[in-house]
Amino acid sequence: MLTLVLTRHGLTPRSDPEQHLGQRIDVELSPAGQAQSMALAVRLDKVRFERILCSPLVRARETAAIIAGRSPQAPAVEPDPRLREMDYGHWEGLTYAQIDERDPDERLAWEIDPATIPCPGGESGDDVARRVTSFLTDQLRAHERLDADARQAERPILVVGHSSLNRILVCVALGIEVREFRLRLQQSQANLTALRFEHGSGPGDARLILLNDLAHLRRPPKTPWELPV
Repeated sequence: MLTLVLTRHGLTPRSDPEQHLGQRIDVELSPAGQAQSMALAVRLDKVRFERILCSPLVRARETAAIIAGRSPQAPAVEPDPRLREMDYGHWEGLTYAQIDERDPDERLAWEIDPATIPCPGGESGDDVARRVTSFLTDQLRAHERLDADARQAERPILVVGHSSLNRILVCVALGIEVREFRLRLQQSQANLTALRFEHGSGPGDARLILLNDLAHLRRPPKTPWELPV
């Protein structure tokens, strides 16, 4: 069965304060982000991924390379342009406070319905949903072309994406309205999320196995669900 293991890239030099990094600012991981990625790689050390797919943006490619580099049997990292982060348009590189000050009305409208309303000069949630639907459909079609025994075997695929991209992918996979992606889902840096396709062959037929697990980044007395700082 196809198991999609989803993560977000690690921290970058522009993560504090958090900025809207979409497709236009291609920034590398910070040392803290590299350490997060290695912690996730250690946790996934025993998993033999069939494929490792990632956004072509540097921060995602570096995260994927760190995970792949942990195992000599790991497959080559495959960038896929459909996994790019949402295009934030004119909000690229701005903090939440800067956007609220500069475009308060546009921001409010977008917060109410980020599915149909695009970021100024950028993408909407529905635009991203079309990309991830295409991506998921291709993975499932490849799975269906396998023989029966291969389809029944565990087939883990690692996907390294971004905050909005991942949340919208989870919405599509679970049949959640895209307009809810910001309110109902969290994707922290280097988290562990798992979706299993075992009861259907469509992009919306996933079962949620794990969501935004951070146990590898937080040791007692910290709780596993605390967000990175």
